[in-house]
Amino acid sequence: MSETRSKPSESAVSAWTCIIRARERLLGAIEAELKAAGMPPLAWYDVLWELVRSQDGRLRPYEIEERTVLAQYNLSRLIDRLEREGLVRREVFADDGRGRWVAITDAGRTLRARMWAVYAAAIESHVGSKLTEGEAKNITALLARFL
Repeated sequence: MSETRSKPSESAVSAWTCIIRARERLLGAIEAELKAAGMPPLAWYDVLWELVRSQDGRLRPYEIEERTVLAQYNLSRLIDRLEREGLVRREVFADDGRGRWVAITDAGRTLRARMWAVYAAAIESHVGSKLTEGEAKNITALLARFL
C-alpha cells in the first residue's frame, strides 16, 4: 500500500526559501563584522554565552551541544581551541573522574563581552533597524512555532 504524501504549498516553499536565505545572509554579515573587528567566529561567542548564562559558569559538553547549533564533532574541536586560548578550562567531576565540565575563565568572560559589543551592533544594523518592535515580536512568535 503506498502512502500519500502531501506536498507543500507554494507559499510554504517560499517561506522556507526566505528563512534559509535570510539565515545565510544575516550570519554571513554578522561573521564579516566580527572578523573586521578582529574577533573570532560567532561559534566562539555562542559557547562562551552559554557558559556565562549557566549556573556556576560551567556546563558539560553535551549540555553545550544541546544549547547551541554546533554538532558534537565540531564542538569538541572548538572546546579544544577555546581551552588552548585560555577562554575555558576543563574540570573533572568531583564525584567521578570520568566526566568533565567545561568552565569559562575570566579571559573568556572578557572576550565574550567584547564580542557582544560588535555582535549587538550587527544585530541592530542588520535586523533591528529593519523592523518595528511589533514586526520583531511577530517574527519571533512565528518562528517559535518551529522550536
